[in-house]
Amino acid sequence: MGYAVVLGEALVDLLDTESDGGPVFRQAVGGGPLNVAVGIARLGGAVQFVGSLGDDVLAGRIRDLLAAERVGTVGTRTAPVPTTLAVTTFAGPEPDFRFYGDPPSYALLTAEDVDATLVEGADVLYCGSIVLLEPATLAAARRAWSLASGLRVFDPNVRPRLLDGPPALTELRGVVAEFAAGAHLVKLSAADAELLYPGEPVESVAAYLREVGAGTVVVTLGPEGAVVAAAGADPVRVPAPRVHAVDATGAGDSVMAALVADLLVDGEPAEPGGWTERVAFALRVAGLVCERPGGAVAMPTRAQVRERFAD
Repeated sequence: MGYAVVLGEALVDLLDTESDGGPVFRQAVGGGPLNVAVGIARLGGAVQFVGSLGDDVLAGRIRDLLAAERVGTVGTRTAPVPTTLAVTTFAGPEPDFRFYGDPPSYALLTAEDVDATLVEGADVLYCGSIVLLEPATLAAARRAWSLASGLRVFDPNVRPRLLDGPPALTELRGVVAEFAAGAHLVKLSAADAELLYPGEPVESVAAYLREVGAGTVVVTLGPEGAVVAAAGADPVRVPAPRVHAVDATGAGDSVMAALVADLLVDGEPAEPGGWTERVAFALRVAGLVCERPGGAVAMPTRAQVRERFAD
């Protein structure tokens, strides 16, 4: 089994919660791509995280977590800036993120910083999330995308607070189409689909992304499961398991982590039904993540998934 490269952001989440009857913020290492990297490692995959980190105590905690989870960091860059904070509140079905730190510590990886040998040797390359909104890191992602010799997977992971009006959204749609055109797998949430393509059914969004060139598209629907659009088959819905959710942080990232971990083991499924089975497993992974607080540290092992969903 080879390894995956995950290119994207790592930061620190401040999660809105309560303690002793009063509001507090719980600190957690986060960032969608970092969650993906940790999830792949916990599911048994070899993975390298590529991105930029600050030089403060919080960045040290990010590095410590990655080391503890056996996520490689040879492709990371350290910059003399404080670590970006993502203040996360929960007022509706989707968490609201507000980002603090200028310049963003995650946005300082350049195209020249990309380790070509590392990327070219990867069996799977993941790109996506908020680094697509920064010129330097978008250029880095584009270079990695062009260098990849293995499978390419993409997740837009849209954060509306970082979009500066309709022109920024239009530009992001173009970036999404650009990366989807060369992707073997695209994963996005229903919230991503609604923001990018307002009013379109998720099946139509999945079909559109396949038309622009994506091999397989998975749209997650929260507790309703996911839609899978694979080559040679109509989009199908895969139900999610019933769980006792306490914290949905990182659930969508865990779906991507599970799909990448299986790509490392067996490559792409030969038949559309194989994708359905893999998404069903990924939704079980996400269900278990939702039953635990913590984002990255909530990512389960395969043994834990089998134990929880033995039936």
